[in-house]
Amino acid sequence: MRTPTHTDRASLQAEDAVDALASFRGRFSIPEGLIYLDGNSLGPLPRGAAERAAEVINNEWGQGLIRSWNTSGWFEMPSRLGDKLSKLIGGNEGETVVTDTTSLNLFKALASAVRIQQQDAPSRRVILTERDNFPTDIYIAEGISDFLNSVNAETNEHYEVRLIDENLSLEQALDDSVAVLALSHVNYRTGAMWDMDAVTAAAHEAGALVIWDLAHAAGAVPVDLNGANADYAVGCTYKYLNGGPGSPAFIWVNARHQGRFWQPLTGWWSHAAPFAMADNYTAANDVRRFLCGTQPITSMAMIECGLDVSLEADMGLVRAKSLALSDLFIALVRERCGEFGLELVTPEDHAERGSHVSFRHSEGYAIIQALIDRGVIGDYREPEVLRFGLTPLYLSFTDIWDAVEILRDILETRAWDVPAYRTRQAVT
Repeated sequence: MRTPTHTDRASLQAEDAVDALASFRGRFSIPEGLIYLDGNSLGPLPRGAAERAAEVINNEWGQGLIRSWNTSGWFEMPSRLGDKLSKLIGGNEGETVVTDTTSLNLFKALASAVRIQQQDAPSRRVILTERDNFPTDIYIAEGISDFLNSVNAETNEHYEVRLIDENLSLEQALDDSVAVLALSHVNYRTGAMWDMDAVTAAAHEAGALVIWDLAHAAGAVPVDLNGANADYAVGCTYKYLNGGPGSPAFIWVNARHQGRFWQPLTGWWSHAAPFAMADNYTAANDVRRFLCGTQPITSMAMIECGLDVSLEADMGLVRAKSLALSDLFIALVRERCGEFGLELVTPEDHAERGSHVSFRHSEGYAIIQALIDRGVIGDYREPEVLRFGLTPLYLSFTDIWDAVEILRDILETRAWDVPAYRTRQAVT
C-alpha cells in the first residue's frame, strides 16, 4: 500500500473508499466522533467482547459454577489461546501460553535462560538490556540479578545488569560475559524497531540467549520468532491485540528449550498433574510449565475476541497500511505544524519503525491533554514525548488528516496553555 496523496481531505476519503482493511473498523466499538490514537497502550473494545464476558459471568459461572472448569474449557484456556496467539508471532502449537503479566513472564523467561547458562556457560553472569527499554523490563532484570547475588553472597558469582545506550552499542556489549539479551522488539517510547533476525543471530554468535518483549509488536508488525531462531518472548494482549484493560499476557518458549526450561514460580498450575495433589512438585513437560496459579477466566475469555479479529486480518496488509498511515502522519505534521517545535523521534526508515509515531515537545503533556479534550486520544511519555498509535484495523486516512488539523489548531491558538492541562494525572 502506497502512502496516499495528502494535499486535501477529499483525496484521503477516496483512499479510504478502496482500503482493503476498512471493514475491520466495524469490528470495534469506538465512540462516535473520537479519533483513537492510543491503541498502542490500550486497544478499543472488540464487538462481542462484552457479550463474551456476560456469557462467562451469567452462564458459565452463574449456571455452570465449578463444573465449567471442565464443561466450558476453562482449564485448557491458557494453552488454547496460546496456540491461537502463536500464529501471530511465528510460533508453533505448544510454544505459547496466555497467563499472568508481562513483568511476571519476563521474570520467568529470565530465570529459565539464566539457569540454562548456569549449566552451559557458568561464567556468563550479565543480563544485557537497553537503557531506553520499557522500565519494568529493566526493573525485573535488576530484581532477578539482586536475588541471584543474595543467594550467592558467599561466592564470587556476581550477576549484573548492563545497559546499552549511546555510549555502549549492542555490538560492543555482546561479549563473553553476557548470559541473556532482553530487548523490546519495538521501543515503547520512540517506536524504533530492532532487526529481530540480525540481533538474534548476533547474540547467538556471542553465546547469549535472547528474550524479546513483543508488547508493542504483537498484532502490529510481522513477527516470526521461529524464523529468527529466538529463544523466548513475552508480551501483553491489551494493546494491538485488543484483549481489554489488564488482560493476561503471554510467554513463548522455543520448542528446543522445552526439555530444559525451568522457572522458579512453581505454582500448582504448572504441575504435571495439578489435581493429583502430590506432596512435591513435578513440572509439566511442556510450555504449561510457565503457568503458575489459577487463571483469571473472565478477562482471559475476552482476549479471544480480539485475537480472532487479528487472525482474520492479513498481516501484510496491516503492516503496509500501518506504514502508510505513519508516513502520512509524519508528512502532515511537518507540513501543517512545522513551525511549532515538534521534533520527530521515530525512525523514518520503514525497516526501523513499529506502528506508533512520537514527537518531542517541551509542552508535550499539556498538548496531549488539549488533544484529548478535542476528541483526539494519544498519550504522553517522559521526557516530553507525544505518542500516537496508528492502528490500521480501525483508523482511516481521513482520521489522520483530522487529527493533524486539530493538533495544528491547538498549537496555533496555544489552546494547550492553561493550568488544567499541566496538572498531571496518575496515568499519562
